[in-house]
Amino acid sequence: MAANEYYAGYRPEPPRYDELPPSHDLHPPAFTKPLPSAPYTEYTDHETSHSPPGNAYRESQTSLSFDNQQAAGAENHGADPYAENIPLRSSIPAQTPTWAQQNTAYGRDMPRTPDVESRTRRGQREGFFKKKIAWVTYLLTIVDIGVFIAELVKAGQLTGSPIETKPTFNPMIGPSPYIQIYMGARFVPCMKNVPSVQDNNKTISWNCPNSTSSSTQDPSNQCSLSELCGFGGVPNPHPNGSLTDRPEPNQWFRFIIPMFLHGGFIHITFNLLVQMTMGADMERMIGWWRFALVYLASGIFGFVLGGNYAAQGITSTGASGSLFGVLALFVLDLLYTWRERQSPWIELIIMVIGVGISFFLGLLPGLDNFSHIGGFIMGLAIGLCILRSPNAIRERIGLARTPYVVMSGGIAAAPGETENSKKKKFLSARPFGFFRGRKPLWWAWWLVRAGALVAVIVGFIILLADFYKYPKSNCSWCYRLSCLPINNWCSLGQLNLN
Repeated sequence: MAANEYYAGYRPEPPRYDELPPSHDLHPPAFTKPLPSAPYTEYTDHETSHSPPGNAYRESQTSLSFDNQQAAGAENHGADPYAENIPLRSSIPAQTPTWAQQNTAYGRDMPRTPDVESRTRRGQREGFFKKKIAWVTYLLTIVDIGVFIAELVKAGQLTGSPIETKPTFNPMIGPSPYIQIYMGARFVPCMKNVPSVQDNNKTISWNCPNSTSSSTQDPSNQCSLSELCGFGGVPNPHPNGSLTDRPEPNQWFRFIIPMFLHGGFIHITFNLLVQMTMGADMERMIGWWRFALVYLASGIFGFVLGGNYAAQGITSTGASGSLFGVLALFVLDLLYTWRERQSPWIELIIMVIGVGISFFLGLLPGLDNFSHIGGFIMGLAIGLCILRSPNAIRERIGLARTPYVVMSGGIAAAPGETENSKKKKFLSARPFGFFRGRKPLWWAWWLVRAGALVAVIVGFIILLADFYKYPKSNCSWCYRLSCLPINNWCSLGQLNLN
């Protein structure tokens, strides 16, 4: 009832021309007197004030004060007898939350809080670090450059020139092959007994690392095999020996060190160009440990294959075998994502031409094409094992196309639980749960993967055993894979010391 009277009880009549308008102040001061009414005028296009100038100012301020008081719900019984304590709004002023007062417009010159700055640095990378950093590729590149500088320094110390210019010029623009042998290149006589060396009927003189002459009478060409091989030396062959002499040379590390040695500026420039482009991209795609595994395994396997079938007098160096393994991963990636490519046939043709040219260059004199072939084979085998399945197979067996993610059987990780701990927990509780419910195509593909892994491991063991078991390769035609039958190129690198 009171509210009804408050809203509808007081309805003042509109003022007439002969009286003052009603004031909010119902108790005006005593000195206020009514003024005579203004005479009527026929002009109505201008405003006429019905209150004196002084009252006009007081009216506006009083009205504003009254409105503010009523809006705030304050009591004003002295000013308005009809008012009651019925607030239209809360008397407590609204407070803006703290988060709404924070500035969200960050300019380039405005200071940022530490958390915003850290998120910005993590989410945005500029310049060289815009992409994911290929740490293994960069580390290998630094090692290659450092080792090559060491080769040049050693050549300058021993021969007086970092580049071989006499008795012949090195077309790769680098040190002599004897410097490379001394620093760890793959050279079969330093690794095992070979024909015409251990079974020779006379003492053999070898070119020294500081050799700069082709004369056999020059002292720089009268070194022993131990002096040429370095690294503490090897057992020197003696006249009228045999291939069964013991102990025999066994510098097995020459299957590993040559990956970081190069024959010259042309050799290392070409390899590093491929390594810093294709190698870095592949590492970003598959992760650092997969890339490192393929790189090292392909390089070692290539040198083992070349040690079995290449000419035994060839000095072999370089990361070409490792890079051919990386190239094999690109071939697999193309085949795995064939339907998603815009022009797969064009990419395949370009890739086949590139691989063909690389293998053809391996037929030139002094190059070990078996290292290229071995690296490519190892890259294909390991790629089948460590890369995710082809997209066509993943669709048919109901897997997503997310690459290189370990399947965990659909178990969600608890808060604070990592993917590895989740997988270990799942496998410990259900050891065979990973294989439960798999489709036949999944089993077939994993059999292919397992077969590739077993084949490459068995092949590596057989090649390594044959290298030390047989003094010379039993394959009569394999040499044709590493040379062209013109100008006696296939006879280069053969040891004819009798």
